[in-house]
Amino acid sequence: MRFGAPLAAAVFAILLWQVVVVFTALPRFILPGPLLVAETWWANRAVIAENTLVTGLEVLIGLVVGSALGAATAIQLASSRTARVLVQPMLVFTQALPVFALAPILTLWFGYGLGSKVAMAVLIIYFPVTSSFFDGLMRTPEGYLDLARTMQASRRAILWQIRVPAALPSLASGLRLAAVYAPIGAVIGEWVGSSRGLGYLMLLANGRAKTDLMFAAMLTLGVLSVLLHLVVRKLTARMAGEAR
Repeated sequence: MRFGAPLAAAVFAILLWQVVVVFTALPRFILPGPLLVAETWWANRAVIAENTLVTGLEVLIGLVVGSALGAATAIQLASSRTARVLVQPMLVFTQALPVFALAPILTLWFGYGLGSKVAMAVLIIYFPVTSSFFDGLMRTPEGYLDLARTMQASRRAILWQIRVPAALPSLASGLRLAAVYAPIGAVIGEWVGSSRGLGYLMLLANGRAKTDLMFAAMLTLGVLSVLLHLVVRKLTARMAGEAR
């Protein structure tokens, strides 16, 4: 029954989609039906698979790099008051900037290849991971800290043996958010400038009025995101369980 609810939700969404197509009688180039999209996906499965691998690689690299940088930043912020004063406002400021405004700049800096897409994915997940982990580090139970001070533990020992393990559930929450946001960052980077990837394929299909192919690529991206989220949730659940 673990996959029963998601499967039921998917079936319901497809049925609702078909009902809307039938009762609105919209042209295929505006809203293709699920059967047409499935046929298009199968007919173009090789192209979709090739571009999925490209986007998947961008997402995975961005997720690993962004999560590592976010965790390291959170530890540094929790360890240094000076870092909190100087760096934390900058992190908040970066979230006020529109993501689409930064994508062309990253493309200019890193080119049209893999680098700009990974940088976009890193940028979009960096703050959620940093913020979640930092909150966990700053909310260590006072009883743990008092006991450590009584035993004359060093600041380094308190950080790595008490505060970091206690904050792992918060880090897990940030990683689960990152798994959802990382594909968004990669696709935005592909929209700005790319010759491969699911984002590029969606733009190409849209420009040629192949709405069915655009839907097929979009649904493939959705499935990729869901699978990535499930894997990360499984791994982080184990990590949070060990922390307890």
